[in-house]
Amino acid sequence: MSTASPETKSVTGTAVETRTETGAETAVGRRRAPLVLRNRAFAAVWLGQILTQAAVRMFQVGVAWWIVAYAVHDARGLASGLFMAACTLPAVALAPVVAAAVGRFPHRCVLRTAAALAGCASGALALWAYDGGPPLATVYAAGLALATCQAFFDPCLTTSVPELVDDADIETATGFELSTQSLAGLAGALLGALTVDRAGVAGLAAGCAVAYLGAALLVAGARFRTAVTAAPGPGADASAAPAGPRPLRRILGELPYVRRILVCFTAANLFTTAVFVVIPLYTRSVLAGGGATVALLEASLGTGALLGAFTGARVPGRPTTAGACCLGLMALALALPGLLPHRPVVAGCLAAAGWCAGAVSVRFVALFQRLVPTADKPGFFAVMQAVLGASLPVASLAFGFAGDFLSPRTLCLVQGVGLVPAACALALLKSPAAAPAPSEPAGGER
Repeated sequence: MSTASPETKSVTGTAVETRTETGAETAVGRRRAPLVLRNRAFAAVWLGQILTQAAVRMFQVGVAWWIVAYAVHDARGLASGLFMAACTLPAVALAPVVAAAVGRFPHRCVLRTAAALAGCASGALALWAYDGGPPLATVYAAGLALATCQAFFDPCLTTSVPELVDDADIETATGFELSTQSLAGLAGALLGALTVDRAGVAGLAAGCAVAYLGAALLVAGARFRTAVTAAPGPGADASAAPAGPRPLRRILGELPYVRRILVCFTAANLFTTAVFVVIPLYTRSVLAGGGATVALLEASLGTGALLGAFTGARVPGRPTTAGACCLGLMALALALPGLLPHRPVVAGCLAAAGWCAGAVSVRFVALFQRLVPTADKPGFFAVMQAVLGASLPVASLAFGFAGDFLSPRTLCLVQGVGLVPAACALALLKSPAAAPAPSEPAGGER
């Protein structure tokens, strides 16, 4: 558990720093060490997130390649698109349930339970597939179950950040948290397709089970601190007490600036997330490669996203301006493989696209942490996941179906062109005058 510095007190859920000269020197000294080394609770939960997201990513990459290379001979694009759509539906359909669970139950309990149930589902699939190739419907059901558990895990962890770190470390913690998806993408890319080539679906599911159960143990051992709320003084008006969470429909309605940003990224996701359907099709049809090539391309995307997560806060300019520039660069990076079908070029372009995605995520999630009221965060991050995820099933089905009729090179060009309107719309957004600007990370720590 992280111990708050002596000069920091929590009043009505907001950290207020009263620094003395000695306290300031102590804080500076503590920040010389990376956050994950001086905050064991956050480090444990962060490692748990790495394991869960690596497992689900490994499963998705591995199964997508298994469908294209082994299980389906006709309509491969549609079959892989249906699988990716099934993996994205829970985050959208269960948003109200997730928000209610995260707001009602202890966050450690939600995280631990989600990881443990996912481990059980993966283990069951491993046993089923041990004697041979499992039915396609069974693999789809397992993917749906893992995605359901992850739909609870991810927004709960984002909401839990203030319970694990001091207020001054929120942006640093956000950078670590968002880098998890990049690390997970990298690990999943390297292991998913290669594991299927060597050990089949049974080996893939067994590896996921080990990762999930390990994450559950890490979270169970972490200590979460409870936010301290000041009691109202004698004669205080009861109406001055902190308001409870607002209904989900009102959260985005009362945050118009945030709502417009989410709309822009939802539109962008229609084209960016299609890359997970396009990569296996591109590998087989254009590059004539195998699981190792899929691993290379997915690893390039994950490595770029990892670098973006750790450097995104240093991109200059307002968040909307920086985000628009990153989307423009991503459009070019996703379209270029359609013109230059060479393996090094494709790998480099995916690394650039991953960096843009990671940088954008850090800037905007840190902004949302500052702008969204504490009481609304459980509902908001569930809504954010649902709003951004709403485009994923559509993108998976549309690009998967189109992949049976169009060349993967054409799909790359469509991705790039489709991102341009979203980048322009984001560039035209203006920050509200009353909105506080997100603070820059101190000392450039990550």
